[in-house]
Amino acid sequence: VNDCVTKSKFDNVYGCRHSLPDIMRATDVMIGGKRALICGYGDVGKGCALAMRGAGARVLITEIDPICALQACMEGFQVVTLESVVGEVDIFTTTTGNFKIITLEHMKKMKNNAIVGNIGHFDNEIEMAELEGMPGIKVENIKAQVDRFIFPDGHGIIVLASGRLLNLGCATGHPSFVMSCSFTNQVLDNLTLLQ
Repeated sequence: VNDCVTKSKFDNVYGCRHSLPDIMRATDVMIGGKRALICGYGDVGKGCALAMRGAGARVLITEIDPICALQACMEGFQVVTLESVVGEVDIFTTTTGNFKIITLEHMKKMKNNAIVGNIGHFDNEIEMAELEGMPGIKVENIKAQVDRFIFPDGHGIIVLASGRLLNLGCATGHPSFVMSCSFTNQVLDNLTLLQ
């Protein structure tokens, strides 16, 4: 399904662009002026980068694919490595669909009250099991789907939707028009299979 152009180029880009700003509603934090790191600049990352820029954030991108990195650069985004900015970023969003993008070691180095969320795929992009199992870690529930993890040194990070898809856990999902593109495609695929 994700390989279909009506899913990848519409649902992934525009759906994420629409729903990611609900971070503001989930956290009651203003995005304008914050440094937002988007991990990955595929279709989902592109939508997220546009959303954060539209909300007034200073957007940084991490990307391992040189073509996607060049696209991010040509759109005016600063392309960086996660390791080089981990202590300076206010909002981290993973969009890759890959494993262990943000590790426990990264989270230990984040600034106090950095916001960490995943909009990529499933719940494997952030090392949540490692964070939850860290000796001395404390968890403070701020509100539904918003938890502050406090490290033994006293600083904390805010994790959205327990590392799961924040656009579903902390928002109302994608708008119906965008979803209708994906669902219509699935119906047409099923009809083709029946023939």
